[in-house]
Amino acid sequence: MKQSEVNIEDRVKKVILDLDNVKRSLNPADIVRETPLIGKGLGLDSVGIFKLVVNLEEEFDIVFDESEMSIEIFENIGSLVNYISKKL
Repeated sequence: MKQSEVNIEDRVKKVILDLDNVKRSLNPADIVRETPLIGKGLGLDSVGIFKLVVNLEEEFDIVFDESEMSIEIFENIGSLVNYISKKL
């Protein structure tokens, strides 16, 4: 049985907030599905995305397949949650 997307989203948010690359002024309540991961949203750079991938692989016991990797997966919280839910 697949985990609910709400549970996945909450876990993704927790992993993101634990990253040291995330803007410290960020209010957890402000993170929504449409929040961009890169740039003005959470402010992640390539190193931050790499750390996020490693931490999400550990959290969800999944592997981000290089052949499936695209910028669209990391567009926002919602696209990342959708990708992870398909992997579970």
